Amino acid sequence: MKCAVIGIGRFGYQLAISLAESGIEVLAIDSNERIVASIRDKVTQAVCVRVSDEGSLRDIGVEEMDTAVVAMGENFAQSILITALLKKKLKIPTVVARSTSLIHKEILFLVGVDQVVFPEQELGIYLAEKLSSPFSEHTRVSPELIISHIPAPTSFVGQTINELRFFSEYRVKCIGVLDKEDIALIGLSYVIQDGDMLVLVGKHDDLKLIKNL
Repeated sequence: MKCAVIGIGRFGYQLAISLAESGIEVLAIDSNERIVASIRDKVTQAVCVRVSDEGSLRDIGVEEMDTAVVAMGENFAQSILITALLKKKLKIPTVVARSTSLIHKEILFLVGVDQVVFPEQELGIYLAEKLSSPFSEHTRVSPELIISHIPAPTSFVGQTINELRFFSEYRVKCIGVLDKEDIALIGLSYVIQDGDMLVLVGKHDDLKLIKNL
């Protein structure tokens, strides 16, 4: 996969580095030479050009990218212009853009963006969930469902997944147990051991009931 990150501010810088560390071919683009120099050794390629100039973007091969992320957000008009350019003129298959307000988000969708991210809002929601949740580790997969790690209650020890009838009794699914830093998938015949950390999927209140057993 090839990804262009346009606008190497705090958000774009971290995004570009994280993508590169995940094995993605990253083209980092910014109009500030100092910023470009600071990231050049951390990504596949870093280029200093006028980010809103169609010809410059074509010259550096942006058209060859599978995905482009418009990471700047402070310059409202420039963000929208670049997004439209990438989607309408350069025909990038997937364009993701950072938004700084709801009206900004709505306009980005109007010009054809595939996905909008709102880092400040999303970080605030994530932190609020982490601080208010009774679960030490959890990931939200939908507005209602979360995946959480919960210590196996004493009453579960020695019973199989099938015998516990997780869904009919508790309205959750047990998909595995933690194995160090990985998740070991388990079947219905797995016998729960003392000290197991169960990986469960379900609604917050249903998971909380199991945690409190």
